Amino acid sequence: MNLLKSLFSLSFMTLISRILGFFRDLIIARIFGVSIYTDAFFIAFKIPNLLRRLFFEGAFSQSFTPILIDYKSNKKMHHIKDFVACLLGFIICALSIIVILGIIFSDYLIKFTAPGFSDCLKKFQVSSTLLEIMFPYVLLISLSSLYSSILNSWNYFAVPAISPILLNITMIICSIFLNNFFTPPILILAWSVIIGGFIQLIYQFPYLLKINMLMMPKFNFKNIGLLKVLKKIGPCLIGASANQISLIFNTIFISLLNSGSISWMYYADRLIEFPIGMLGTSLSTILFTSLSKSYSKHKLEDYKKLLHWGFRIALILSLPTSIMLFILAKPLVVILFQYGKFTDFDVLMTQRALKLYSIGLIALVLVKILSSAFYASQEINFPTRVALFTLSMTQILNPCLIYYLQHAGLALSFSIFGWINFSILYWKLYQKKLISFNINELIFIFRLLISAFSMIFFLIFMLYFIPLYNVSSFFTKIIRLFTILFFSGMIYLTCLHFLGVSFLYNLNNNKKNKIIN
Repeated sequence: MNLLKSLFSLSFMTLISRILGFFRDLIIARIFGVSIYTDAFFIAFKIPNLLRRLFFEGAFSQSFTPILIDYKSNKKMHHIKDFVACLLGFIICALSIIVILGIIFSDYLIKFTAPGFSDCLKKFQVSSTLLEIMFPYVLLISLSSLYSSILNSWNYFAVPAISPILLNITMIICSIFLNNFFTPPILILAWSVIIGGFIQLIYQFPYLLKINMLMMPKFNFKNIGLLKVLKKIGPCLIGASANQISLIFNTIFISLLNSGSISWMYYADRLIEFPIGMLGTSLSTILFTSLSKSYSKHKLEDYKKLLHWGFRIALILSLPTSIMLFILAKPLVVILFQYGKFTDFDVLMTQRALKLYSIGLIALVLVKILSSAFYASQEINFPTRVALFTLSMTQILNPCLIYYLQHAGLALSFSIFGWINFSILYWKLYQKKLISFNINELIFIFRLLISAFSMIFFLIFMLYFIPLYNVSSFFTKIIRLFTILFFSGMIYLTCLHFLGVSFLYNLNNNKKNKIIN
């Protein structure tokens, strides 16, 4: 498998999804503004999203994918299908119960995740109603994530990446054309999430049929493969829950701050998720599958080469992205969100959070790569302990940071969490001799820094001669922004090239390449 080809394909689909996501947020900001209704939606939507990330983008995929790949490498097809069918039946049963309980106790979930909403009865009631509508999305997106894991294991990386595009398109269409049919209009966003969830699920059926993995669920909860997944999902769940627990605490803190804080953090979070999705998630998805295959076949050297390649690619791409986000924080917020009811004050507050998020971007991307190495080898306990330790440390810091920085303190806390997590994971892999740090690594980092400083000077120069604020046309602003980003990126890559660093490396080749040496 050509990893670079898969990476570019998956990153491109993720790029389209993120662009549509930004357009969706632009539409929400323009139509609904920043109000108690948007705060209510973002809080209500965060709860099913949190459960999705906790179970199916975290614990489930980390425990299920290595076992599925092991079955695929060593078992016959009917054993694989029986395993997946039993797992499908278990998921439907377990999540149906969770959805029913979530709808019944929606009021209590809102009180727990956003206690500040209790002071505003209208905001609380709208949040509870939105959550009741959207809770079935947990089941829909979880089944979709199960099918995505299967398709990834068959190297169909681009197909699951299209799934979020379908949700964004659904939400955009419903927001524009159907918002006047609901009172309050924000209700259409909740219903569009459910419609989009159905589309995301059904869309993958033809591809599953193509690989002969579309099947009816079985309700045999004694299947050996299912029991293996359930045995491993506990420690994985604890590790994956650390980030989500941190988000819960952050939500509690934000709900106690000024009105609008939730929306400011949401928009900053959307901007930082763009590069994390394109770089961290895309690369870790490909690496996790490849690392799992190397480990299941006992190919340690291939395993180390994959990890080394992924780490350097992530560092090459995340460094300039972090710098661009920090320097262009205000222009990005203005161009993407400042329309309609989105004020100058909203821009300032969102910009502050985004700058502090950007400080931790490199660490957040690298943590995804390093974590893949642990989970692919089914070594779950260590990253779990690290995640819990860093969670406790950052939550101790949160009150102090909020006191001085308000909502932006939570963004700084998230960045600190990322760097602590990265440092410990890297040290452990270094001790295990799975990753190296020597003179070649120092030279590599030095070359990256020289290229980054060259890009910074050019970026500041471009901003002086191509201002982004004194034009009224949205498309003119976008063209100017992409011109600056493109040429700044080219300066960075050109400097890397002349300094002897290239990331156009195919692991299938036996030739040595400068990114590896």
